[in-house]
Amino acid sequence: MNGRFADSIVLITGATSGIGEACANLFALEGASLMLTGRDEPRGHLIRDRLNAAGTQVRFSAGDIQDRSYCDEIVAHTVREFGRLDVLINSAGIWQPAAAVETTDDLWHETLATNLNGSFFTARAALRQMLKQGSGNIINIASDLALVGGRQAVAYCASKGAVVMMTKAMALDHARDNIRVNALCPTDTDTPMMHRDYVDQGLQIATGLKNSAAANPMGRVASPEDVAEAACFIASAAAGFITGVTLSVDGAATAD
Repeated sequence: MNGRFADSIVLITGATSGIGEACANLFALEGASLMLTGRDEPRGHLIRDRLNAAGTQVRFSAGDIQDRSYCDEIVAHTVREFGRLDVLINSAGIWQPAAAVETTDDLWHETLATNLNGSFFTARAALRQMLKQGSGNIINIASDLALVGGRQAVAYCASKGAVVMMTKAMALDHARDNIRVNALCPTDTDTPMMHRDYVDQGLQIATGLKNSAAANPMGRVASPEDVAEAACFIASAAAGFITGVTLSVDGAATAD
């Protein structure tokens, strides 16, 4: 299959919905072979089968990146299946709104375990493989709330802000190893996670999307495809001198 990522092996966490699924679709269209992972096993199998039927080599492994040993295993599984790992997209994440006084110990630990620890452990395992093969590319999906504060978002802001600084540190450590590490910071995005938040607020999904769009300078929310396109660019040869960057995909939401 031809495309920007022909002969490339791409591992995507959180691939069973939202931004992760959009990345799977676009990287497949661009010729990549894919290892997908997520907690929704039936959905993962459907995505795998659909992309395989379209001519992409796709594997799916159900698992939870809160489990450090699984982060190591999914990278090892990718290498067993395909022989190498060229691109890691850390897309798995959770959102549980709460101010500090309402943030339970469990909520705090679960948010950091998924958004920060899971991204770190998967990236660490990927880096070890990329160092062996002499090249690689890591994209961490952060958030606009990694760059600015947000109400009812103390754990989420802390976790995503840490992802941005982790990205910068990894990029510096591996700039001379032919390994690039970057972060994407999307704003409100039309995903199942966002829809659940609207419902939890007592809103119709259409009303929530309309409200989010009205608050954005461009007058709309991000689509998962907006973020996937940014991921494809930042992972491509066209971005070969870009590393340690935090790229906002937010319609200027954090510009002022």
